[in-house]
Amino acid sequence: MADSYVKTDFHPDLPPPSSEIGPIHWLRLNLFSTWYNSVLTVGAIYLLYLILPPFLDWAVFSADWAGKSNKDCTSGGACWALINVRFNQFMYGFYPAEHYWRVNLGFALFVIPVAALLIERVPGKKYYAVFVALLYPPIAFALFRGGFGLSEVETEQWGGLFLTLVLAIIPIAVSLPLGTLLALGRRSHMPIIRNICVGFIELPRAVPLITVLFMASVVLPLFLPPGTTIDKVLRALVGMSFFAAAYMAEVVRGGLQAIPKGQYEAAQAMGLSYWRMMGLVILPQALKIVIPGIVNTFIGLFKDTTLVLIIGLLDILAMINAATAHGNWMGTSTEGYVFAALIYWCFCFGMSRYSISLEAKLHTGHKR
Repeated sequence: MADSYVKTDFHPDLPPPSSEIGPIHWLRLNLFSTWYNSVLTVGAIYLLYLILPPFLDWAVFSADWAGKSNKDCTSGGACWALINVRFNQFMYGFYPAEHYWRVNLGFALFVIPVAALLIERVPGKKYYAVFVALLYPPIAFALFRGGFGLSEVETEQWGGLFLTLVLAIIPIAVSLPLGTLLALGRRSHMPIIRNICVGFIELPRAVPLITVLFMASVVLPLFLPPGTTIDKVLRALVGMSFFAAAYMAEVVRGGLQAIPKGQYEAAQAMGLSYWRMMGLVILPQALKIVIPGIVNTFIGLFKDTTLVLIIGLLDILAMINAATAHGNWMGTSTEGYVFAALIYWCFCFGMSRYSISLEAKLHTGHKR
C-alpha cells in the first residue's frame, strides 16, 4: 500500500516584523519600554534641546579658533585660540621643544606593546610582556630624564599631559601586584605578616591622598641625612603608588573572600603549594570577579593626579590654570576646563569600556 501523505505548500521564511528588529525594536526596548521610561526619554530629549544648541553655538559656530591673545576673540563664543597657542605647553609642560620626540617615542614604545597584550589574537604576547616589565622602564627613564648619550632634562621641566600620564601609569603598574601581595598578606595565618600588611593598608586609607603627597614631599626630607635630596616627582610616585596599593589590596581581598572554600580545599587536595594554589587556582578567579573594582581604582588614581599641584608639580590641569591666569588669556578658564575635561573623559571612558569588554570575554557572569 502506497504511503499516504498530505501535500503541503512550502513558502520561504518571511522576515521578522520591523518592530522586532532594527532601530524601531531598539527604541521600544531601551527608550519606550514602559510609560515612565517614555516620559523620561521625552524629558531627556527636551533637556538636550535646551542645552545642545546654545552649547554648540558657543563651542563651534561662534567660536574663535585663532589668535595670539584673548583680545583676538571677539565673536562672543569660545576662545579656542588658547588651546592653539598653548597646546605644546599643555602636552609637555616646560620640556625642551627640541626634545619632544623623546616623549613621543617613549610613550609609543609603551602603547604599542601594551596594545599588543590587550588584543587577543596578537602572537608572541610573552615577549611583549617581558619588554614592558623589564626593558621598557630603563628605556623610558633614559628617554625622559636622560642617558645613553641623551642630554639630561630635569623633572622640574616636566608638566602637562606628559607628567599626568607618568604620575598615573607608574602607580597603576605598581599598585596591582603590590596590592595583591598585601591582600594575600592580610589573609595570612602568620600574625607578624598579617599585622604588617594591615598597618600598611589601613594607614594610607585613613588619610586623604593630599596628605600622603604632602608627607612625601615636605615631611620626608626632614628625616633624611643633611644634604640628601630625593627628586620631587619620585617622591610623588612613591606616595601615590603606596596609596593606590592600599586601596587595591582591599579590592583584591574582596575577590579572595568571594572564592568558595571548596576551591582552596580542592587545590590543597591536589598537593599544590601555597603559591601555586594562589597563582593557578585562586587569584585567576578572584581577579576576574573584581575587574570593575580594579578599573575603578585605576580611574580614580588617574583623576587624583591633579592633586600634585599641592607639592609644586604642574600636571595638565595646573598648566591650564597657569595659562588662563596670564594677562593675555584672562577670562578663558572655561575653555581650558572644557579641554581638560575632554582629555580626562577620553582616558577614563577608554578604561571603562575596556573593562566591560574584558568582563564579557572572561565570562565573569555580571549582567551588563
